[in-house]
Amino acid sequence: MPLAAHILIGVIAFLHLYFLYFEMFAWTTKGPKVFRGFPKDLFPKTKAMAANQGLYNGFLAAGLIWTFFIENLAWQQNVAVFFLSCVAIAGIYGAFSVSKKILFIQSIPAIVVLVLLHL
Repeated sequence: MPLAAHILIGVIAFLHLYFLYFEMFAWTTKGPKVFRGFPKDLFPKTKAMAANQGLYNGFLAAGLIWTFFIENLAWQQNVAVFFLSCVAIAGIYGAFSVSKKILFIQSIPAIVVLVLLHL
């Protein structure tokens, strides 16, 4: 796998670890500052839902981090493609359902790495 792909996978994994932290532990404190268009009373009511979503982001990060420990290059690439595809699809869905910014923060970086892996 190219070095650039490794670096970008690391960045994407780090972002998803941050999403885990944000959604599981900072939803009610930082959430209203990030999602200013949402009513403030919504955050305590959706804390459990956001924590569940954060856990899924943690699983995506774990899968991407796992690729650094796979010695077989074909499997390393297959696992990376799977988890990057999950990230890209989740970002596309989020762009349609929540905010278009999600496309640029989540999907585009994953798609760039997917393209790098197939060159």
